Amino acid sequence: MITALAGFAVVAGLMTLVPGIDTALVLRAGVTQGTRAAYATVAGISLGLIVWAIAAAAGISALLTASRTAYQVLQVAGAAYLVWLGARLVWHARTAMTDAAAPPKAAAEAAGRAFSRGLVTNLLNPKIGVFYIAVLPQFLPPDTASVLAGFALAMVHVVEGVLWFSVLILGTAVLRERLARPRVRAWTDRITGCVLVAFGIKVALSRA
Repeated sequence: MITALAGFAVVAGLMTLVPGIDTALVLRAGVTQGTRAAYATVAGISLGLIVWAIAAAAGISALLTASRTAYQVLQVAGAAYLVWLGARLVWHARTAMTDAAAPPKAAAEAAGRAFSRGLVTNLLNPKIGVFYIAVLPQFLPPDTASVLAGFALAMVHVVEGVLWFSVLILGTAVLRERLARPRVRAWTDRITGCVLVAFGIKVALSRA
């Protein structure tokens, strides 16, 4: 089991370091809402990874590879959610810029919403599911229950993600005073929104 954990740690670590939707969400939360919301986003992302890992270990998410229709449904839902979320952030940036003196609405958003955003984004990302379906089975030891082993492997991914995101969150915390300016927050929402829309379009156009 230790060998499996070590091997998976390398693969998951490389995936964690590659910038993507999760990175954009965490940075946006850290800049516009603060450390608490950023870590709430990380918690949601982490739970999403655990759900995907257990589903892959149990064979449930194999439906994505066995059924083209199931994959396409998740793909369309994920793409639509990303485009909607991105467009909403861009619109929020536009309205915030019309009144720079007023605090951005996103700053008052509850940590629960940040958590939900991270969780839903991960659960609706078919690429995460495909990653776990393709990679996880290769590291499941035959002498350990699949679900238990899948959970253990997912926790390795979660720990690596928390460590990496903590670096990003602490970085935004150091620059908090400058990043807290309304104009900076508005541009953060605008850039993050465009990134999410781009990811959503990419997901929609990608082939199963």
